[in-house]
Order: sequence, then C-alpha cells, then structure tokens
Amino acid sequence: MAREVSEGSVLWEPSDEVVANARVSHFVHWLWDRGVLTETYDDLWRWSVTEVDAFWDAIWSYFEVVGNRGDGPVRTGGPMPVDGLTWFPGTTLNYAANALRKASDTPDDTAVIFRSEAGGHRVLTYRELALHVAEVRAGLAELGVGKGDRVAAYVPNIPEALVCFLATASLGAIWSSCSPDFGSSSVIDRFAQIEPKVLVAVDGYAYNGKRFDRRGVVTEIEAALPTLAATVLIPYLDPAAAPDGLRVGMRYADLPRPDHELEFEDVPFEHPLWVVYSSGTTGLPKPIVHGHGGVVLEHLKALSFHQDLGPGDVFFWYTTTGWMMWNYLVGGLLVGSTIVMYDGAPSDLWSLVAENGVTYMGVGAPYIMASAKDGQRPGEEHDLSALRGIGSTGSPLPPEGFGWVYEAVGRDLLLGSMSGGTDLCTAFLGPSPLLPLHAGVIQCRGLGAKVASFDDGGESVVDEVGELVITEPMPSMPVYFWNDEDGERYRDSYFEMYPGVWRHGDWLKIRPDGGCVIYGRSDSTLNRGGVRMGTSDFYRVVEAFDEIADSLVIDTGRLGQEGLLLLYVQLAEGASLTDELLAEVKRRIRSALSPRHVPDEIHAVPGIPRTLSGKKLEVPVRKILQGTPVDQAANPDSMANPEILRHFTP
Repeated sequence: MAREVSEGSVLWEPSDEVVANARVSHFVHWLWDRGVLTETYDDLWRWSVTEVDAFWDAIWSYFEVVGNRGDGPVRTGGPMPVDGLTWFPGTTLNYAANALRKASDTPDDTAVIFRSEAGGHRVLTYRELALHVAEVRAGLAELGVGKGDRVAAYVPNIPEALVCFLATASLGAIWSSCSPDFGSSSVIDRFAQIEPKVLVAVDGYAYNGKRFDRRGVVTEIEAALPTLAATVLIPYLDPAAAPDGLRVGMRYADLPRPDHELEFEDVPFEHPLWVVYSSGTTGLPKPIVHGHGGVVLEHLKALSFHQDLGPGDVFFWYTTTGWMMWNYLVGGLLVGSTIVMYDGAPSDLWSLVAENGVTYMGVGAPYIMASAKDGQRPGEEHDLSALRGIGSTGSPLPPEGFGWVYEAVGRDLLLGSMSGGTDLCTAFLGPSPLLPLHAGVIQCRGLGAKVASFDDGGESVVDEVGELVITEPMPSMPVYFWNDEDGERYRDSYFEMYPGVWRHGDWLKIRPDGGCVIYGRSDSTLNRGGVRMGTSDFYRVVEAFDEIADSLVIDTGRLGQEGLLLLYVQLAEGASLTDELLAEVKRRIRSALSPRHVPDEIHAVPGIPRTLSGKKLEVPVRKILQGTPVDQAANPDSMANPEILRHFTP
C-alpha cells in the first residue's frame, strides 16, 4: 500500500527543459508574436476565459484546422447553448479529415497499435488506416448512409470500431457506440432513441480469460430497431461466425467496397458528430450530441496543452467504446500521435505500456489504487523509460495514490489527475506541464474552461468547498440532446440551479494557487449536523486500511431530516470485520474527519456496485435504502456488477 501522503505536498516540479519543450509554451510564444502577452499559466488561463472568442479563434488558427473558417464571428447568441448560442457560424469542417491529415503528410507513421488479452496484435499506419476508412465509407454509402443518418455500434475497443467511426464521420453521418458487455436492454435504451440506419456488431468478446457469445443479444437489439437497413457483423470471437438469424445481416468483410479515394463531407461547425450517453443508472440515458467543430477544437487543445501530446507520442487509455474516454483516446489522432487500442481485462496494463513504448498512459483512479494496494512496483518490474505522463480519471485520486505513483512508477513523469465528464467529452480540470504537482490536487482549470466554485448563494468562493460550475460556454458543450426539441431536458440537467451557469454536480474546492480538489458528487453529500462533506474524504480514510479493498458510504437522510450514516466495506482477501477493525475504523474517521461522521452502522458486502466505467453507485444505493425498488433505482445493464445491488436492500 502507498505510504501516507499529506494533501498539498509537492511531488513534482517541471524542469526548465520540460517547460521550454512543452507544447503549451510554444503556443504562448505564438500568442506573443500576435500581441497577446502572458507570463504564467494563470495569466494564460485568465485570458482564455475572459477573451473567449479570441482564445477559440486562436486555437483554430494555431492548429491550422482542416476546414473553411469563413469570415463569420466565433459565436452568436447565448450566453449558453440552451439560450441559442451558435459557435463559428459559416464555418465548415469534418472531424475525420482532421484525424487523418497525417495520411497525406506523413502516411507511414504509425496510427494504431492494437492488442487484445487473447494475443491479438495489429499495427496500422496512417496510410493503411485511411485506406480502410475509404473502403468502409464506400460500403456505408452503398447501404444508404448519408449526412445526418445514424450508425450504431456494439463493438469492443478494436481497430474496426475506429475505422467504422471515422468512415461514419467522413460521410457527415452520426456515430454512437456501446461496449458488448452491455446487456440488450441497456443497448436498446440508448440506440432506440436515435433510430439508426446501420448497426455494426461483433459476434462476441473475450474478457478475463472467458469468451462471451453475443449473437443472441445482437438479434434482440436488431429486432428492437425497426429503422435498420443493415446489420454488419464483425466475426471477432469466431472468424467463421455468420450473420445467420439477423433480419438484415451481412459480414463486415462483405461490405460493398468500391475503389474510391477517401473523401470528406464538409459539414457546419455544430453538425452532430456522435451521440454519447449519461451513465443511465436511473431512467433512460441522456443522449448527448456533440458537434464536429467543438470536439476538434477541444481535443486539440486538451491533448496538446494539458496532456502535452503530439507527433511521436504513443497514447494509451484503458477504456471501452461505451465510455467517453474512448472518444478522447481516438482524439490522439488529431494531434498526430499513435494510439494504443486494447481489448481485454486490466490484468497487467504496466506490461502493455512497457512492451509498446507508451509515452502517455491513462487509467481510472481505482486502477492506480488497486496497483498500490497490491504492492506493485511497476517502475522496478518493467522498462517504463518511455513513459512521461499518466492520466487518472473516473473518480478522485487521493493523495496516497499520487504518492504511490512517484514512489513506485517514476519520479520524472507528470501525473495528470483529471475531472470532467461525458457531458463535454473532455476534462475541464487537469494537468499542466508548466505547474508544480501537489498530492491530491488537480493542477489547474483547463484553458477555455471558466470553472468556479459556488456557495449556497451562488457566489464564487476560493479555498472553500462549493458547487462546481462553468460560467462561460465551451464549444464541446452538447449541441443538444436527441429528441429534446425545446431544450427542456438539457436545461434541467445543467442550468436549473443557476440560470445561465452550467452546474456540473460535483463538490469542488479551488485553492488560492489555482489547484483544484474534487470531493465527490454534490447529490451524494454527507451532511451530518450541518457539517457537509464529500464522499472522497471518507474513502481516503477507510480505504487506507489493508483489510479493506473498497468501500461505499451512504447518508440516508432526506431533506430536513437526518438519517443513518451507513458504511459498506468490501474486505480484502482473508480479512474479517472483527470488533477490533470496526473500532479502529471508527476511531480513524473520528480523528481524521469529525465525530459527526462516524458511521451509525458498518456492514461487510461482497463488492461495491460500480458503473461500467468504474464509478461508485452512491445515489442509486441511497435511493434503494430509502425504499426505491432495486429495478427502479439502477439499470443493471449499466453496471459492472449488478448482482451486488441485492446486498443493499433494507
């Protein structure tokens, strides 16, 4: 387990060489040549969120985005998307043209490295990737797919998924994907809302040494989508798998593939690129639409200036196609990097990183903490000399996780803890190669992201915990929600509490130095005797015990009424919830947090319920404990371990 590290202690500082070579430093010098003088990161951030139009126009120009900028303004209307804001009116572009620009500039550079747990291994150059995209684009076009049509995909993180996505985008059609570990009802809940013309699906997948045949699920999905003109089956699990039994089935290899050069349909800046979905733990998932231009600008900015990625980098993020981090990983092509696609269980990602020369690795915070608890020493066990950055997201990473990375992985890399979401398909709090790194602290607010912390009265506060809000628009905010013509669902999701201000639903403290600390979801706050606390503080104390592998804390109180504070623990292998352990857990909570936050009850459970992307299901469990039936509180198909929920019924 990682040694105890105090929040705020300095773990890393950029050398003069790191600062000089950082891509954001090059951008600063580019701005100086144009009369924009900034000396520090804070100066640059303040300019980016006060001169909003100038900043995003500069991003377009600096990266020489492939498209027609036109002579229109950066934005009209507003202040926010639900108020009629339009970004870059008169501008046209195509995401795929930007992602594949190296196919003409440096076509022999490696675009994709693919690995699977079953031993699959493929490498594609940018030239080869573009050729496959051209072929599939032609096949989709012959199936009738055109601008605005939807292509839905039930696929793992494999090259065919990337090829189909870029082919879809090149046509101006709209992409949407789910991972094949989703059950049929969860997939149907998503895809039925957008009425796809084509479904792309695999016959099955492998995970943790087991094989899962999904042809029956594909049949159920197809039957629930009457708008389909074709179902394209990728025989991934069994090369001999045939589309028998599908209503309009064909094999991926049999797509019509005329010999056409790759072309790109120019579309308006806000033309829909993809539909991604909220976690969907309750009710129908929100179908969130992002536009071509907003994603291109945001991912160019974030990946270049915060992850410090560019040509020559090898970029890996452990993800599935059902999580927005897959979309973010694909964005590595926009900055000319090589992306590593991996399909399988996260049994030994450190070996994967070492064997493929990964320069930037991304994982969920739980993976870092699990590696620490297992006593791993990746820096000693593997050759990680190429690795210069690690990204962490999905949940807050405690200071001990920061400390373990610098103790057990490497001292010369930048740990980029991030916070953002599917809603904007990016992180708006993240790393910077220009700033020192403090344990437990996200280094900065992202460029162009005017993030603030609001108190109960809607006033901005510093060095206090408040609601995370965004007070100026960002181009990757949703263009709209599908089937939400009047914008009511969009408005209710983010703008109900503070009109004209985006409320994200997290507790945030902004430190005087600009660093940020996330304390968990604001709708799962622990409010004991008027003392409000985020759940991340709680988990940091409880999960420091070697005997505890994971935990979940729930405040069952309702508005105006204080309920029980319940702690559920998943014990480490061989551990028991003894009276001595119970007493020590309570003692440490009393000492580290407050006497008011000592749990009323502590229960051992076989596991902690999480979404497929690894987030703890605090709010659904709270609803269950307040009497909501399990099948109404959470959608089991959106969960990694739905069988666990029955252990939380009152």
